[in-house]
Amino acid sequence: MDRRTILRTLAALPLTTLRLGAYAAPAAGSKFLLVFLRGGLDTASLLVPVGSEFYYRVRPDIAIARPGTQADAALPLDASWGLHPVLGDTLLPLYQRKELAFVAFAGTEDVSRSHFETQDSIELGQPLVGTRDFASGFLNRLVAALGGSGGACRPIAFTDQLPLVMRGTQAIGNVALQSVGKMALDPRQRDLIAAMYAPTRFSVPVGEGFAVREEIMKDLADEMDSASRGATTTKGFERDAQRMGKLMSEKFDLGFIDVGGWDTHVGQGAAKGYLATRLEELGRGLAAFAAAMGPAWHDTTVVVMSEFGRTMRQNGNRGTDHGHGTTYLVMGGAVRGGLVAGEQREITEASLFQNRDLPVLNEYRAVLGGLFARQFGLAARDLETVFPGARPRDLRLA
Repeated sequence: MDRRTILRTLAALPLTTLRLGAYAAPAAGSKFLLVFLRGGLDTASLLVPVGSEFYYRVRPDIAIARPGTQADAALPLDASWGLHPVLGDTLLPLYQRKELAFVAFAGTEDVSRSHFETQDSIELGQPLVGTRDFASGFLNRLVAALGGSGGACRPIAFTDQLPLVMRGTQAIGNVALQSVGKMALDPRQRDLIAAMYAPTRFSVPVGEGFAVREEIMKDLADEMDSASRGATTTKGFERDAQRMGKLMSEKFDLGFIDVGGWDTHVGQGAAKGYLATRLEELGRGLAAFAAAMGPAWHDTTVVVMSEFGRTMRQNGNRGTDHGHGTTYLVMGGAVRGGLVAGEQREITEASLFQNRDLPVLNEYRAVLGGLFARQFGLAARDLETVFPGARPRDLRLA
């Protein structure tokens, strides 16, 4: 291995670091997971605006039927909103137990409708105007505000590469759940890297990083071996979510995972079809995570978000195009759920943003800032560090 290959490989390994400051510590046992749906989730298929005549008029082929009109109709939440029918066995029970809330008309002020630009701006969590620091994501700054990755907060990214949202001054580990049993480095390579950093100040964190990664891989490999001896197995996100739940309940306080496949320009489908399948998989995974957390679920908050929503009108390919406002899911054992939260308005042609999309009435930095203030007890100065220039908005969900 040459030096460039070694450094590139090392960048993907989890490291630990010393505590960088004495800030507010999280409440005992408090945990947070961010699930990022990359591609732009079609809000109107997840949280269905069943009270909007306009919705049914502009989606003749892909609208989800009103509750009670047919077998695969939306599941009623209230007079204005319904839930996609494939989520009846997974998310609906959480909603009925008041462990799930929806934040409609949510999103960012970024209006580029570019996947990459909007994802980056959200993960940075910084003002859209002025100079931005692309080496500082908002979850990394949250870790610092909670005492640092070498102190009171134990973060992890369940990803191949460390996501932008977790980059910054705090060293945060990452591990791809799909790579269980496949160690990135053999013993000889690990020894070479350790020897290269032995005379430097990075020697201890490098060694600790290897130890953390090997411990996680061993735990996950043991779980897979157990499943192969007759236990029920699942695929995709549900399987990963079960592993995440086990790891976060035992080892970590703050996590991140991203799930792709939400860009539905063509053949989106309605109660059945491509998007319905994706939503069903997502629901199974989120329910599996909640179950795997065990007693720790009571102190856990999960936020599910996407970079933007989709156009309200269907396109000529029976799909939807890049939009603006979307819907966030806020879940947890202590979440004050069972409602659609935040500022809302009737969905009509006149209420659309730029005559095509749902408007953003609940800006993501304000919503998350208010949530972090409640869950972690962060003071105003700490919230300003996490989301510079934002005005936290308390939706009283935690």
